[in-house]
Amino acid sequence: MRVLRALRDLALPDWRLFSGAIYQTVWNALTGRPVEYGIKDFDVGYFDNVDLSWEAEDILIRSVLRALPGRLAGRVEVRNQARVHLWFEAKFGEPYAPLGSTDEALTRFTSTAFAVAVRLEPNETMSIAAPFGLEDCFSMFLRPNPTRSLTDSYQRAVASVLKRWPELSVPDE
Repeated sequence: MRVLRALRDLALPDWRLFSGAIYQTVWNALTGRPVEYGIKDFDVGYFDNVDLSWEAEDILIRSVLRALPGRLAGRVEVRNQARVHLWFEAKFGEPYAPLGSTDEALTRFTSTAFAVAVRLEPNETMSIAAPFGLEDCFSMFLRPNPTRSLTDSYQRAVASVLKRWPELSVPDE
């Protein structure tokens, strides 16, 4: 909640907290593990297509890190989703078409269970984005994203989370 409150107060454009900080928190609650068990970092996506420069993104990253207590600041990764197409293929070896919003990024995650994001709204309500629904996340079922080809990224992600949450179910391929 400290991360969510800090992000809300910064009023980043079209922001969401997503990835492991969300689905792994759910899995920890379902399995009775400590709340931060297995969570490596807090992934923050925002969308600003006005200035796609690294310099503009870096300014925003630094403002987020300054807004968080030291222990949390070192675990937050902030990325402008409007820029992902500029570096994704070089890093992951897959083409990546430009996005139109932060929520659209969720449709590209490797697993349906991973494609869940939240935002703390100014009125203290939580908005949730889950283009494939919440069932796989809450049933601890790892299904590949039906809109993507199976890749090494998916296999690595499955192997990584299975080490920490062996209760997960994975369909036979």
